[in-house]
Amino acid sequence: MTHPYEETLTTAVAEAPEGQPLPNASTATSSRAHAPLLTTLFASTALAACGGGGGDSTPGTGAPGTPGTPAPTTPSLGNYAHPSATSDNEAARFLLQAQFSASTAEIAALRATTYADWLESQFNAGPSQGGWDWLNQRGYADISNDTAYYDNSYPADHMIWYQLMKSPDGLRKRVALALSEICVVSLSGVDITWRCHAMAWYWDQLVNNAFGNYRSVLENVTLNAAMGYYLNTRGNQKENPATGRQPDENYAREVMQLMSIGLVELNIDGTPKKDGSGKPIDSYTMNDVTNLARVFTGYDYDQTQNVPTTVPGTTRVVSNTTFARLPMALNASRHSTLAATFLGTTIPANTPGAAALKTALDTLFNHPNVGPFIGKQLIQRLVTSNPSPAYVARVAAAFNNNGAGVRGDLRAVVKAILLDDEARSPAGLTQSGFGKLREPMLRFVQWGRTFGINSAQGSWKIGDLSDPGSRLGQSPLRSPSVFNFFRPGYIPPSTALAAAGAVAPEFQLVNESSVGGYLNYMQGVIRNGIYVNAPELPNNASTSNNGYDIKATYTNELAIVTDADALVARINLLMCAGQLSAATVKLIADALKATPVTNASTDSVKLDRVAAAVFLVMASAEYLVQK
Repeated sequence: MTHPYEETLTTAVAEAPEGQPLPNASTATSSRAHAPLLTTLFASTALAACGGGGGDSTPGTGAPGTPGTPAPTTPSLGNYAHPSATSDNEAARFLLQAQFSASTAEIAALRATTYADWLESQFNAGPSQGGWDWLNQRGYADISNDTAYYDNSYPADHMIWYQLMKSPDGLRKRVALALSEICVVSLSGVDITWRCHAMAWYWDQLVNNAFGNYRSVLENVTLNAAMGYYLNTRGNQKENPATGRQPDENYAREVMQLMSIGLVELNIDGTPKKDGSGKPIDSYTMNDVTNLARVFTGYDYDQTQNVPTTVPGTTRVVSNTTFARLPMALNASRHSTLAATFLGTTIPANTPGAAALKTALDTLFNHPNVGPFIGKQLIQRLVTSNPSPAYVARVAAAFNNNGAGVRGDLRAVVKAILLDDEARSPAGLTQSGFGKLREPMLRFVQWGRTFGINSAQGSWKIGDLSDPGSRLGQSPLRSPSVFNFFRPGYIPPSTALAAAGAVAPEFQLVNESSVGGYLNYMQGVIRNGIYVNAPELPNNASTSNNGYDIKATYTNELAIVTDADALVARINLLMCAGQLSAATVKLIADALKATPVTNASTDSVKLDRVAAAVFLVMASAEYLVQK
């Protein structure tokens, strides 16, 4: 039976006239000398690529379980049915859920141990260099009118792409990226001095908490300077009866709706609780929002360590970067002293601001919805869009109690997600509705990490790739809104998934423009690399050194380039965990063989074959659907 995801991945791109370039192929990169070969190979194989199913319909709630299949029976937490990988494919599958890539070395290391021990080794390793320190190391804290880093956003793009592409702590960074899609702050919506440093510190806090406690995530997010600007807690003031001013309710609403309890009361398995008439029960009311908003008044940037500096050659004065990493400070005179009653808790009138905040965050954190609400979204980001209720319940149970009486332990949650039989069982490879559409930014990062991406001069000037028509249609830390790039309950309209009652969050990014944009961008990048202005400089100047500074090396692939079958088999393992069908493998290999390559072939011809093989795999529906 055809997988509903693959049915939904339409043939919009494959239906392009044979041998013709894809839409906008000439504008996707600065140079595309070798792109026609890739395009011709793609069209000739007629691989189904992701398309359609976009639309602007209202996101639905979706079915909580895997359509048409019973929930697998799994042993209790800590007693898993699949303790270790028995093949390279199994190891690669685990690694591609847990982090960004599965190299041959990583596969071998995992096969030499158990899944649980591998996770423990990742948990116990400290975080690698953070985004804040990387920005400073690259000189992005310098104050100059020529570069104006204090007023520019692009250094943050360079920072986050470097973090995802090169950091050795892949699991930690993968979990942090998932958290950034739940507790959203977007660089596109943060317009403050030193915005890049503010976003870097926001990212670093998620990284530092990725294996910590979700209660710390809530507190760090609440007091973070970037979040303070993004959702209006910074400068939020208490009520003023004389002017009619009321506390801004933006953060109070979103911290409940998106970052803790969700819109409706949940059972531990993530299914909605119903009232007597069968309708879902709201988890909070407008009165809860109004009262909770009082808690988030009186906060502003902590400028106690501000060292004002006049920008050389101007009269402008800017602060140093320190405020961007300090928790926002409370100004008691601006904090509401009214009582606040919400979610069954009352904070008495005249409670000091810090105590009020602690009570509010404790109340949110201890709400019974948090385990299933956050747990299910983390399952969706790492493993499958439609986990069974039983799977959600097991992960929520780990959130509620890590086995030692601790609530909110993200180590326990990550372990429960990745070791669960529903994630590890080979049954998922053939189950209808299991798996997820790979996010465009994850495909890009996987490509880079798998094939040895490197910046020759250390520039790492990968910019905003949000444009769906000519880039990926997604860029990390650049969500278009607080609701992330997609809703967790999104259902692509008029698709096989919709007919099955299944959700597919990532499909909210998919439309005809984003399909062509992804393929056009990747075909140039895979072959030629990423074009960079002034790779010898941190700023965006243009010099005589402009060129393809950031490239994949393909060392291991070029070593076997003359054997098309071996080349496709290797890419199938590393990129797809061996999940390409025999028919797709043969289709790609036969297309490659149409252009013979020998040891005497030029380096350019050899690179053409490797790039074509990688591109054809990354364009296939069986790659785009991660199982």
